[in-house]
Amino acid sequence: MSVSTESKSAVVPSARPRHRAPRDRQPFRRAKTLGGALGVTVLGAVVPGAGYLWTGRRLGYAVLGVFLAGLAVLGYYAQDWHRFVEMAFDPTRLRVAGAVLGVAFAVWAFTVVTTYVMARPLAMRRLESTLGAIVVTLLCVLVAIPAVQSVRLANTQAHFVATVFKDEQTATVPTNTTEADPWGGRDRVNVLLLGGDGGVGRTGIRTDSVILLSMDTHTGKAVMFSLPRNMMNAQFPEDSPLHEVFPDGFRTSDPSADAGNWMLNAVYSQVPALYPHILGNSENEGADAIKQAVAGSLGTHVDYYVLINLLGFQQLVDAIGGVTVNINEPIAINGNTDAGIPPTGYLQPGPNQHLDGFHALWYSRGRWGSDDYERMLRQRCMVNAIIEEADPLNVLRRYQALAKAGEEILRTDVPRELMPDFVDLALKVKEKKVRSIAFVSSDKFFSGDPDFTWMQSVVAKALEPHPGGGAKGDPGKAVRTDDACGYHPVSQ
Repeated sequence: MSVSTESKSAVVPSARPRHRAPRDRQPFRRAKTLGGALGVTVLGAVVPGAGYLWTGRRLGYAVLGVFLAGLAVLGYYAQDWHRFVEMAFDPTRLRVAGAVLGVAFAVWAFTVVTTYVMARPLAMRRLESTLGAIVVTLLCVLVAIPAVQSVRLANTQAHFVATVFKDEQTATVPTNTTEADPWGGRDRVNVLLLGGDGGVGRTGIRTDSVILLSMDTHTGKAVMFSLPRNMMNAQFPEDSPLHEVFPDGFRTSDPSADAGNWMLNAVYSQVPALYPHILGNSENEGADAIKQAVAGSLGTHVDYYVLINLLGFQQLVDAIGGVTVNINEPIAINGNTDAGIPPTGYLQPGPNQHLDGFHALWYSRGRWGSDDYERMLRQRCMVNAIIEEADPLNVLRRYQALAKAGEEILRTDVPRELMPDFVDLALKVKEKKVRSIAFVSSDKFFSGDPDFTWMQSVVAKALEPHPGGGAKGDPGKAVRTDDACGYHPVSQ
């Protein structure tokens, strides 16, 4: 039986799909205006992945997930800022962080650009297209500046830490420190600040600046003790091998010997030359020797040292933006009293004098027309001035230059793992006024033959706590204290 043409045509439509998508429907969503596209792009910049999701791309879930994971990591560190400090003194983690930041920015910039490309209207005038490209480029550049700077800071800090904090082998650092108790049960940590002319790696350095900084590990209250470079007969602790060699102090029985080789500032170079390895294995025998000389002379412990190359001190001051000090009388620039060479200029008296690195160096070392004691006091005032300038914002702003200067002029035996704890302590110290005590020539103190029993009593009184906080006791007439850094012009 034949089927009619009408019947065949009636069967065909029944085989077609019941629903057909409209021909004008787009597979992904686009903004209708340039403003809308830029809004979606900004959304994708603030919350990476959100712009993708708005356009209908499922890849946005993956990008958003990575972004949220990054926020979780930052939140973990933000719960305890000490974790950031720990990372800041771990070169490996710093380099990894720098690499991650670089990759993260590249991915972020790619998502921003592609979000705009996917969200922009298909039909735009040339002016609108140009304007949109400019806005997206500026957005990427604005974020690139802090991102690139962060990568640079991470790499700079990694290099600085690896260069300065090398965990050098030493014979005199405390051995009973732990992560839970970084100060080994002591209420005070004492750091010897040394200033020497010459490279920090040279063995012929003379430490013309010797200051012991003693910090209360609980409160941050600190006292600085300044010793004259020409102090004779430096003592060594009774349990030190150097005490056996120099039972009466650092001196010689040879009347024809050069007295300059037996001053405090010669311990750093002379002891390793005369008695190498006497204190044991050490990468800086000179520092170990002078640490023990100061400890024995002042009757206290010396935990760590920091050596600053005074020839590079100018760079450090310039890097921090200069320092502000009071100048009470003219201070010579250049000049040599012994050789009869006159100064080439003077720092003029005045309150709150802001000095650059060159003038700060001569403020600290100028001796023409003055003596070692006056220079010693100025050096201690310079330490105070640097502490004042070292606020976190200023340090961060100038960190590139500071790190470079520090690599060239600093050497220390402070263990790298203790640096986060030292940062915590330094912030406490900065909140309080640092008390200063300097031993100067008088009827109670003579650098040629010091009364070490009296000196030790001064130190003990200065460090003795009392209910009101700080320290008690009159340090004696032979000691100049904090007021020396004030403005008290000397009449001419």
